[in-house]
Amino acid sequence: MPTKNTNLTAARRAKNDEFYTQLADIENELIHYKSHFKNQIVYCNCDNPKYSNFIKYFRANFVELKLKDLLFSWYKSDHILGDSGDFRSPESIKLLKQSDIVVTNPPFSLFREYVAQLINYKKKFLIIGNAGAVSYKEIFPLIRDNKIWWGYSKRGMLFRIPNDSGAHSKIINGEKYSSVNAVWYTNLIHARRDKDFHPQKKYCESPDKYPKYDNHAAINIDKTNDIPQDYPGVMGVPITFLDKYNSTQFELVGELGDGKIAGKNKYARLLIRNRHPVKCNK
Repeated sequence: MPTKNTNLTAARRAKNDEFYTQLADIENELIHYKSHFKNQIVYCNCDNPKYSNFIKYFRANFVELKLKDLLFSWYKSDHILGDSGDFRSPESIKLLKQSDIVVTNPPFSLFREYVAQLINYKKKFLIIGNAGAVSYKEIFPLIRDNKIWWGYSKRGMLFRIPNDSGAHSKIINGEKYSSVNAVWYTNLIHARRDKDFHPQKKYCESPDKYPKYDNHAAINIDKTNDIPQDYPGVMGVPITFLDKYNSTQFELVGELGDGKIAGKNKYARLLIRNRHPVKCNK
């Protein structure tokens, strides 16, 4: 039997994971995937129908999307693992097996485990997670191997949170909101997926602008637009690179974490390489 402290920890974690997605953010993202939903069973497995805008969206657009069915379940914050609404419970997994596409905002603290479950059951999905999750050792290989990519919308979302939440917040129209560096993660094709990116810079013209790391054989790039089109080696780029990542143009070769230059830390970096570097013509 779990101890009282375990119960309190589970409840506290659930409370800190209560980030309610705004309907506008859902509408602005899902409009780019309409063709994927025809005759599909959608499962929102972290969604209380009393609060969830995901359920509100799919109910309102059920006919237009030509859905086959809509399933949903949710976690009760005063219960521990084993409650029928937990996405890991046998009841929830049974519903997961029946579904075609999972769409929701899962608990950020359980993101690794949540994604692993979707991959294990070979599900299509469109979910929200922290942008920094790309550096998780469980998540990066999936991005590198083109099993997961970022969705259509750019980074950053404003979530409604409970009034007693400890998250950093602002008050809007009497309700508490928190700004999070969140993105959509998916394995559904959308219009921005592998869209051509045309960097204009050349390493051979200004090599001094691209310092090498102290702790890795790669050059540093502070802004995605500064990626040199002619560099054949490894480059460290910010995770915001994934907004413009084209897997046919670039190879994701690793995740550096914090790269050091002249003893000073740079924020987390992805390591990439040009698949087809151009020749340098000064």
